[in-house]
Amino acid sequence: MRWKAPAALAVVLSVPAWGQILSLTPNPANSGANAAGADDAPYGRVSPRATVINFLDASQSRNWGRALRYLEIPPKLSTADLERLPRRLKYVLDNQVINLNKLSSDPAGSLDDGLPPDTERIVTVKMETGTADILLHRAKNGNGDVWLFSEATMQMVPKMAAEVDRPAIEKYLPKLLTRRTPVFSLRFWQLLALLIAVPVALALSSLFTRLLILILRPLILAITKERAGERLKAIQMPIRLIVLVLVLHTVAYSILSLPVLARQLLINLATISTVVLLAWLITRLIEISAQLTSTRLLRSRQAGSMAVMQLFRRLLKACVVGIAALVVMERLGVNLTAVLAGVSVVGIAIALAAQKTLENLFGGIMIITDQPIRVGDYCKFGTQGGTVEDIGLRSTRFRTPERTVVSVPNGQLAAMNLENFAERDKMLFNPVIGLRYESTADQVRYVLAEIRRLLYAHPKVETASARVRFTKFADSSINLEVFSYVTTRDYNEFLAIQEDLLLRVMDIVETAGSGFAFPSQTLYFGKDTGLDPAKTQAALKTVEDWREKKALPFPDYHPSEIAEFENKLPYPPPESAQADA
Repeated sequence: MRWKAPAALAVVLSVPAWGQILSLTPNPANSGANAAGADDAPYGRVSPRATVINFLDASQSRNWGRALRYLEIPPKLSTADLERLPRRLKYVLDNQVINLNKLSSDPAGSLDDGLPPDTERIVTVKMETGTADILLHRAKNGNGDVWLFSEATMQMVPKMAAEVDRPAIEKYLPKLLTRRTPVFSLRFWQLLALLIAVPVALALSSLFTRLLILILRPLILAITKERAGERLKAIQMPIRLIVLVLVLHTVAYSILSLPVLARQLLINLATISTVVLLAWLITRLIEISAQLTSTRLLRSRQAGSMAVMQLFRRLLKACVVGIAALVVMERLGVNLTAVLAGVSVVGIAIALAAQKTLENLFGGIMIITDQPIRVGDYCKFGTQGGTVEDIGLRSTRFRTPERTVVSVPNGQLAAMNLENFAERDKMLFNPVIGLRYESTADQVRYVLAEIRRLLYAHPKVETASARVRFTKFADSSINLEVFSYVTTRDYNEFLAIQEDLLLRVMDIVETAGSGFAFPSQTLYFGKDTGLDPAKTQAALKTVEDWREKKALPFPDYHPSEIAEFENKLPYPPPESAQADA
């Protein structure tokens, strides 16, 4: 798509231009009634800035009778000199660099300029014979004060007009090109220069934008390790418009010597347009940064952080737009104190009404940034458990083992104790084995020793932390506690290993001639076969052999013995279908 800069510039400048034009046009209804009385209402001389603007407006519309209302007329002035006086003052002002925005709009004027309270300096005029100040004087008028161009200034105006030179270029132009036009009293040559400056500014802005894009591509790649690619096309239009506005402003302000009102309008238009375009450019840069960050997060599998990144993207863009709006309103003369007070009241009301929403929002940010849980983790929260399916800015969703979905507000979740099972590096195998009270001490020793051997020998059990101890005489059983870690992070594999260990423990108890105790609250009817005498004698003989050899494995096996059979137990068992897998 070919860029149509004039149309785009017109869209950007249209709203600020009309607002600023209206702000520079005197409003008879309210410009002077505050302090100067009702008789000054049509003229607006309440402040230094109002007096200068309204005088220039009257002079530009060639309403010389009205323009005289802003002057302190020197005595003994002829009718011809009186008619020429506002013309000469307008000529002098148009050939000075004056920023009307810096003039005081306070009825009291500027009190820190070193001048008397009733005097205001507008500009210092450089002449061939020296310098002279254009001053305003506060005078009494009806029920209030008005600001007028001082009598002393009016006496110097003829000399100023005679010694202030026109732009040097006008000396070499035909008279036709030096005539003024109805457009802000611009001369024909100034209008022609503006028309020529537009295509030149377009060419410069296009060239500058291309060079800047060529520099940004490798710079972004070096900083972010991501290729910007076609994304940089999004910032071409705002950059071109910014350069276009700045070039046109420089040409019109510094070279063409425009009249004061035209120059002031240009300053305000350029300032507002630059603020709007900079806000547009910054929001585009924020969008590009967000896209590059999203690509990086997806590559590093940090999709959960994308929600926070998107939130900050929106907040940053909102802040940029808000600041730009405040600057534009200030330029248009809006009372920002009242605006900010209203925004503060509305913000407090919204914050109170959305307290829970904000709590959940910040809770979501904490969960995403701190990452106690991630999508796909199984965890317990409160009395429930489930797999994390999504972490949003308001709530987090869990899939329970019953296949239902539970949504927990992030504000509550951030205050809970979260147990994340996905972070386990190993799993606890911790059964309590209850032997029958008919078991002898040596049978218990046999069971303890063989279970220890089992834990040391099993390749999926951590040897260093494995232990089994006789811990308690319970109401109906002799309790042996097994404590060990299974070296796996997969829960299904853990269940298979746990099943294998429990079956081997059953074999050990059976081999010892003992048995598992029944709970005391269970009423059991049946013919008790008692303990197996043969197995009992075999277990007792084994323990007796240990005693004779002084190899009784209590409180534990000797390290040399552990080294002999550590990890020697075949797992899965040889008879298992997965033994050769």
